[in-house]
Amino acid sequence: MEPGVKEYLVRILNTISIVGLCLMLNITAGIKYELAFVEDKLHWQNIAFYIFFFVSIIAMILYMIKTWSKPLDFNQ
Repeated sequence: MEPGVKEYLVRILNTISIVGLCLMLNITAGIKYELAFVEDKLHWQNIAFYIFFFVSIIAMILYMIKTWSKPLDFNQ
């Protein structure tokens, strides 16, 4: 396989993996451990979950921007 195509496929797989990991962590913490739901009042666990949720989403987006902004060289 050509190096440019291989690098492109690795980028796609890394992106899918990072998005899947981020979604699994946030869904597990939010739904299974019920941190996304505010019952009677807002607890510190809910606040910590939402801070982690937004930080992980922003980190995922920044990682994808950094990864995909590098040019690919298909002429190697």
